[in-house]
Amino acid sequence: MTTNSSPQLWLYDTTLRDGTQREGLSVSIEDKLRIARRLDQLGIPFIEGGWPGANPKDVQFFWQLQEDPLKQAEIVAFCSTRRPNSTAATEPMLQDILAAGTRWVTIFGKSWDLHVTTGLKTTLEENLAMIRDTIEYLRSQGRRIIYDAEHWFDGYKHNRDYALQTLEAAIASGAEWLVLCDTNGGTLPHEISQIVQDVISHLSLVTCTERLVPSEVEVSRSICQEPMTKDKGQRTLPQIGIHTHNDSEMAVANAIAAVMAGAKMVQGTINGYGERCGNANLCSLIPNLQLKAGYSCITEDQLTQLTEASRFVSEVVNLAPDEHAPFVGRSAFAHKGGIHVSAVERNPLTYEHIQPEQVGNRRRIVISEQSGLSNVLAKARSFGIELDQQKAEAREILQRLKDLESEGFQFEAAEASFVLLMHEALGGRQKFFEVKGFQVHCDLIEGKETSNALATVKVAVDGKNILEAAEGNGPVAALDAALRKALVNFYPQIATFDLTDYKVRILNGHTGTAAKTRVLVESGNGRQRWTTVGVSTNILAASYQAVVEGLEYGLLLHSQAEAALKASS
Repeated sequence: MTTNSSPQLWLYDTTLRDGTQREGLSVSIEDKLRIARRLDQLGIPFIEGGWPGANPKDVQFFWQLQEDPLKQAEIVAFCSTRRPNSTAATEPMLQDILAAGTRWVTIFGKSWDLHVTTGLKTTLEENLAMIRDTIEYLRSQGRRIIYDAEHWFDGYKHNRDYALQTLEAAIASGAEWLVLCDTNGGTLPHEISQIVQDVISHLSLVTCTERLVPSEVEVSRSICQEPMTKDKGQRTLPQIGIHTHNDSEMAVANAIAAVMAGAKMVQGTINGYGERCGNANLCSLIPNLQLKAGYSCITEDQLTQLTEASRFVSEVVNLAPDEHAPFVGRSAFAHKGGIHVSAVERNPLTYEHIQPEQVGNRRRIVISEQSGLSNVLAKARSFGIELDQQKAEAREILQRLKDLESEGFQFEAAEASFVLLMHEALGGRQKFFEVKGFQVHCDLIEGKETSNALATVKVAVDGKNILEAAEGNGPVAALDAALRKALVNFYPQIATFDLTDYKVRILNGHTGTAAKTRVLVESGNGRQRWTTVGVSTNILAASYQAVVEGLEYGLLLHSQAEAALKASS
């Protein structure tokens, strides 16, 4: 819990630049703008937008934000120092940075002498000149500078004195933030802590006695460590930030270690997206730092938007959300074991380290063959169904659940099917329609990569039989289309239902093509998503079960929403 006296931390999101370097992740200009505005709502103070001039997409992105700026966040342009043996004033890429029109610019430079001599193929002194010249030029053009010390920790380990010289060059030129980067992601938390402390100790001496204007020479060390804000006057006292990568599965731990050692800015990405193994995950860092370590990062109301923001970004970049992600994952507060569920029902502290609502998540009771009666009662309650544990229905549902899971059904991943199962056991399953039968015909033509499928279905609605056919690019698509075509005249809301995911699992592969198949179908209506399951030795029959229950559950949701609306009017 944070208070008005909680120490302030500055968050810097680099999802739109570093995050997009993840393999398989690509975004359009519109995607970048949507993400930037969502991060702005979340309260992130610094949002790195990309490298203007590196590609037309980033140029247009910054232009559009000049026309329609963010509400509170500073959009930051990113660039390297000038090239060796040139001048910053004549460097074309720096002109693109200025044209982006941002108040803040992040410049990255080399900290590791190996990269200077091998990568840049220049001298150590020229690298220092590149840092000084680039920052001084951008400062002369009215820009405020965040200096990213690339490969800082590796450089420090190999040549501490030279690595510190690169930071001193950035300080002398007017950088306001010095961000120490674990670019290779190989440093451990105890090393991060020790090195950050050493840097702060060394640079506090330098900045407080040698780099300040005369009127500020006597400023205390505590003032030296006060974080800058965009509203304060210009200072020559830089602050320390941290930028970590996850190659050793230490990015979050390393960032926290740096903060505990004195860093005031934390850089990271939503969902930990990034090159190779990713960057520090802000969705884990923010609640850890704010709820556990007592730092102020964003407001409590904004923190409750974290889960939604995580899923929003994953949807925009078209990557499946990590359901087991800490804090924001669908399973982060899911309870499966019967003893666990019983304890959580009495006191959530028994198995939850925070209240899920603090980060906008929710508690889930998972139903599986390991479930006890307490799981069934709690799950039913979460869907508005009150079961009496003294009556036979509750134990019948539990037994039916265990019997079906022994056959290969999996209800922990298909809650919609479990809800329908409960309604059926209680004698209240609404019959929206009845499928009398279906046929699927496929044409496989040699030499063609695609095949056509034709599905014919016969359904009954209110005693009326309907026969319809539809084509699809496969048997499941054709079956889904035929069912919708048959039902949409009776239930127009079906037109808003989408089949959003389809997963197949072979349960007993040793039996070859006779193996039993489990199909999970995820459906949605633009506001909600639900998953249904089907199991059979015939993959089409399993798909049919899951697709039909997906439509049925969507109609149930619509019916419940209409009933609630009537009750409130």
